[in-house]
Amino acid sequence: MPNRNDIAERLRALRGDKSRAEVAEACGISISALTMYEIGERVPRDEVKTRLAKLYGKTVEEIFFAE
Repeated sequence: MPNRNDIAERLRALRGDKSRAEVAEACGISISALTMYEIGERVPRDEVKTRLAKLYGKTVEEIFFAE
């Protein structure tokens, strides 16, 4: 399983030129929660992983579990 920093890097790359506010609102989470995921401080709970994957057009496995 990739470490938090790998996941954080993936999440930042997937967000691209979207603002954190835009992604947070689309996923029903706070901007501070998204920031914590993107800097590797926290890993989202399963429900949020699913929302992020759907928003980015990826699977949960591709984002959170791929090596």
